[in-house]
Amino acid sequence: MRSIEFCAGAGGQALGLEQAGFQHEALVEIEPDFAKTLRLNRPQWNVHAQDMNQFDGRPYRGVELLTAGLPCPPFSVAGKQLGDKDERNLFPAALRLIDEIQPKAVMIENVRGFLSAVFEDYRGHLRTQLAKLGYHTDWRLLNASDFGVPQLRPRVVIVAVRKDLVDAFDWPDVLPHNPPTVGATLRDLMAADGWPGAHRWAEQASDIAPTIVGGSKKHGGPDLGPTRARKAWASLGVEGRSLADAPPSPDFCGTPRLTVRMVARLQGFPDEWQFFGRKTTAYRQVGNAFPPPVAKAVATNLRIALAAQKHFMVRAVA
Repeated sequence: MRSIEFCAGAGGQALGLEQAGFQHEALVEIEPDFAKTLRLNRPQWNVHAQDMNQFDGRPYRGVELLTAGLPCPPFSVAGKQLGDKDERNLFPAALRLIDEIQPKAVMIENVRGFLSAVFEDYRGHLRTQLAKLGYHTDWRLLNASDFGVPQLRPRVVIVAVRKDLVDAFDWPDVLPHNPPTVGATLRDLMAADGWPGAHRWAEQASDIAPTIVGGSKKHGGPDLGPTRARKAWASLGVEGRSLADAPPSPDFCGTPRLTVRMVARLQGFPDEWQFFGRKTTAYRQVGNAFPPPVAKAVATNLRIALAAQKHFMVRAVA
């Protein structure tokens, strides 16, 4: 099963698709440092550091799955919610590429604000345009914590499948148990440099994390979000005004900060996944990522649907 991804970021969605059994034909990411992260972790991936508006999809015609993590500011409640009037809206580019590539299925991730009442007409327009291209479109609000990620992170996933595949795709079931707490997830990392307070801290951090935000280019240094988010982190025993370069030292006193590696684990990245650049750039990559376990869950069901269609075609020919 082949895939092509746009706005690939630091590879959260790409990693989830890889775990689901997809082979990436190409990944397109406009941010140079983000693209370097993709190459750093997977030198064999075909990474294009360019604007998807300028990308020609025709050489990839017939790839089974097209995925994208389109920019969230046009629909985010933290922004002005300009939608299709926002110059950062890349849905038109995505529709052009879908038409050029004609995949069997499409998977697009975006923020919860996409489901706001103010965008009802735009959602209808998107569904109509995809129907003209031969796809049935649906979307669902998925929470990362339902798929084992220790974080309250709601995200909209838009899935469009070719009309002959509609009955083969089902949304993934949520896990039957809650994810681990922040303390259970990060205890070993907090204790990595010998901090004796790590065990006691882990017991206090007895809930999942609030939504991790990655900030934007206009944002200052790395922090864990606005005042309300920092209060939620404080209740978990985490100082949210900045990130640390390393875990607490043996003589550390006070409220610990998270490192980029800790935040990455809370996003569902494996510890071996590296992020190119200094702390602020690396944290932006982590904070804006689509958690790999969520991407894997949806992509696994898409792969099942596509495999069922292939099996049906083989039987029909036989």
